[in-house]
Amino acid sequence: MTKTRSLMDRRALFATGAAAALLAATGVSAAALPKQGGRLRMALSGALRSDSWASGDGLFMKVARQGLIYDTLTEVAADGTLRGELATDWQGSDDGRVWMFDLRQDVSFHDGRPMTARDVAASLHLNGRVEVLNDHQICIALDQPAMDLPFTLAAPDHVIRPRHAADLGIGTGLYRLKRFAPGQQLLAERVADHYKGKTAGWFDAVELVSIPSDAVRAQALAEYLVDAADLEDAGLVHGFDDIAPLPFSRGMTHAVSRSVAMPVRTGQHRPLDNLRAAERWWFA
Repeated sequence: MTKTRSLMDRRALFATGAAAALLAATGVSAAALPKQGGRLRMALSGALRSDSWASGDGLFMKVARQGLIYDTLTEVAADGTLRGELATDWQGSDDGRVWMFDLRQDVSFHDGRPMTARDVAASLHLNGRVEVLNDHQICIALDQPAMDLPFTLAAPDHVIRPRHAADLGIGTGLYRLKRFAPGQQLLAERVADHYKGKTAGWFDAVELVSIPSDAVRAQALAEYLVDAADLEDAGLVHGFDDIAPLPFSRGMTHAVSRSVAMPVRTGQHRPLDNLRAAERWWFA
């Protein structure tokens, strides 16, 4: 088997004295380390009254699942490199059909139950077989070769859920569900004793609100009712100096209040820092 490892470790980054130089605020002068506190409010499209933790693929639910409540085995960092999240290591066969994943052993779901390989096996729906080797190791045997499987498992449709409560909004993510009104609102609070410690997730709480209209989301941002919104038309926020169009004014996917700070580099594969704004950003 060949081994694939993460190329970048966030813990190592924040442990170095260079962290302050690598982190900077977007649109503000400070270039300090992240600060804890506050409630991040995001206005998002794509929500439906029929949304549930088992269904609903709009942006609202993608952010709710991967950006707040659940984790995935792997994570694509802002610079495009792959690293482990619930997986600590993985090995693939030369033909890309058989993969072994080692799992973290210090992870609990929000209801206090420990996460095991059985939860992971029950969560993954792949073209193949997922075998539990022990409490913290699985083997995936695919029907077709997939050399990019570790990258695939970083997608929001591969979040890990508890077997005993798969569709109740109970995960291992940085934020614990407090209130969920399908198609309308979600409120989540930071898990104090999360396994990621103080390396990610600096907001005390995160609120998602559903606003279908692009123009109304832009207005909510301009009137300080929310801190971020998904938007593709830069003209909707043109002239507002306290709003930053991201990742670029051309090719914009979201807009953010300049009261929000973030690392110099943010993920651009999906909106809102690859859906992980609540994990990676903080208030300046």
